[in-house]
Amino acid sequence: MNDTTELARSNARAVPSTPDDGERRDEAAALAPAVDVIEDGAGITLIADMPGVPKDRLGIHLEADKLSIEGEMALDLPQDMASRFAEVKMPRYRRSFTLSNELDPEKASAELKNGVLTLRIPKAAHVQPRRIEISAG
Repeated sequence: MNDTTELARSNARAVPSTPDDGERRDEAAALAPAVDVIEDGAGITLIADMPGVPKDRLGIHLEADKLSIEGEMALDLPQDMASRFAEVKMPRYRRSFTLSNELDPEKASAELKNGVLTLRIPKAAHVQPRRIEISAG
């Protein structure tokens, strides 16, 4: 079963997808980060909450129409301390989306700041609104 939810109203949308059935069980065990998708005339912006994930443990993969965001928390404990209680049992985040063909993944940009990932994917030039100049003749 492929459970998908529409995240944006127009054709330039991102839709979450489920992990492939072929994935190993331990690889599939991950938290789905909360993601906001904001669309404007020039593209979409995904804002994902990834607390505790440093830049070097964050991966963003774009392949064809698939976008995958993966990250692993880096919880630094002193050597002589051990965790007795943890509300977050899985230190990994994973979220996948199917992108519209109206988006241009080649021009995507990303920023990670204070545990918040902001990913901008512009619309392709051929679908962006443009003004046509009229010449007087």
